[in-house]
Amino acid sequence: MTADELIRFIAGLPGVAVVTAGEDTGAPEVAWGDSFFFYDPDGDVPVDRRLPFATIVTKDYTGFDTASNLNRPGVFRLNIAVGRERYQSLLGHTPAEHSSHRAGFDYSAVDQLLPNPSYAAQAWIAVLNPAEATGAQVRSLLTEAHARAAERHRPRR
Repeated sequence: MTADELIRFIAGLPGVAVVTAGEDTGAPEVAWGDSFFFYDPDGDVPVDRRLPFATIVTKDYTGFDTASNLNRPGVFRLNIAVGRERYQSLLGHTPAEHSSHRAGFDYSAVDQLLPNPSYAAQAWIAVLNPAEATGAQVRSLLTEAHARAAERHRPRR
């Protein structure tokens, strides 16, 4: 599964807005080339109020996010906001407990479901270059994350 295939899959979910960071988006240069996926069916959520439900990161962020060693040729990381309960069911510990489990993960391993090395405490998981071992699960988790984002988007009554 390539990053472009993932982008097409996620963008094909109803109401998804995709932003690929670049000079034209006003994003910081370090983020250029990374993609962010938001639920915004009407295109009316102010940019500074959007929260992604998934991202694709294509390189390390020096001094902040280097655990995945994304600067290797062809390596990218899919990140998915799965929620606390789903995170625990997938990884066997709560997001809040991640720091005590950190040493048990190789964040540079490809095609494995991992806690996000920077945002596990916020219930984000990660997969580097999803393929045969994780492809079906990744599509299912993306669909779930999209549904959660849509639910949060609905007006409160």
